[in-house]
Amino acid sequence: MANLNRRGIPMPFVSRTRRTDPPSPVAPQTAVEEQSGRRTSMVDSAIYANGVRVASPTTLAETYGALDRTPGGVAWIGLYRPTEQELMSLAEEFNLHPLAIEDAIVAHQRPKLERYDTVLFVVLKAANYLDVPEEVDFGELHLFVGPNFVITVRHSESPDLSHVRQRMEGEPELLALGAQAILYAIIDAVVDAYSPVVAGLANDIDEIETQVFGGDALVSRRIYELSREVIDFQRATHPLSAVMLALERGTAKYGVTQELERRLRDVADHLTQVNERVDGFRYLLRDILTVNSTLVSERQNEEMTRLAHSSHRQGEEVKKISSWAAILFAPTLIAGIYGMNFTNMPELQWPLGYPLAVLAMVGLSGLLYSIFKRRGWL
Repeated sequence: MANLNRRGIPMPFVSRTRRTDPPSPVAPQTAVEEQSGRRTSMVDSAIYANGVRVASPTTLAETYGALDRTPGGVAWIGLYRPTEQELMSLAEEFNLHPLAIEDAIVAHQRPKLERYDTVLFVVLKAANYLDVPEEVDFGELHLFVGPNFVITVRHSESPDLSHVRQRMEGEPELLALGAQAILYAIIDAVVDAYSPVVAGLANDIDEIETQVFGGDALVSRRIYELSREVIDFQRATHPLSAVMLALERGTAKYGVTQELERRLRDVADHLTQVNERVDGFRYLLRDILTVNSTLVSERQNEEMTRLAHSSHRQGEEVKKISSWAAILFAPTLIAGIYGMNFTNMPELQWPLGYPLAVLAMVGLSGLLYSIFKRRGWL
């Protein structure tokens, strides 16, 4: 017999896949304590009617009851790293598809939109630029959107949806449009948060250009790291364009108001601008890497040229030293022979022996000098 949820709707079987990652602690400033004293992952939960908050339950059970007691109401449940049991409870209550629940448990999904009957499952990638380390921090957000409920499941500190809730509660006429309006506001906040990231990456690229032409030896590593961040940012923003296109195609079929259509198109335009800038960053970094490689090669060639010139000068000096050593060696050889002081040596008693020996020294030295001079060694 088919399982029935609390509203008497047939519910498909939900796989009890266990979480592979260890449970992470809930942020103490956002967690709400259940009456039993056990910590829950619920950050905030509210029931809205005609754009006004009419109930603020503190547990899932209270949320279910309050929604049942509010005709035409919309529940907005915000969770931070929920347990498997909490997701199973939500699946049973709101007839959530088991595949969507499995994705929400495992996390690490790419941005996408899946429609299961009347329930939308949306995955968004939030991005936040960190000024001090000059890095981009990414967060993951899952949304279940039904006719009368919105469930947000965060797996990281970002994005902080509290300001989105405050904005919507400050615009009751927009909040009165229902769950689709909440979905729009969340996507709008995620896309708006991309702008500081784009500005931060643009500033980093400007700094890299200065380093490249300044001859910084460590710039290649920074170019590589920034290229990786740009690629990760593309993985967050590019698939979101398909999500926006799917939402736009379903506006007429699912009764989305013209006001929300205009707002969704505006978000899509902002996203297109972000994607164009990010694509430009990737091409620019590729060109910068090419220029840096060229400059490095030029500097290496200049260094090799300087070394070659230095070696040439050293070679010329060695030639000169060797030439003079050879010239001085010739008379030393003759003097050494006749300085051995043997008794029986020719020419020792000859009167012309000394003048001829000196003449031989001078003549041999002159001959060597002329040879080396002709070869350019002197």
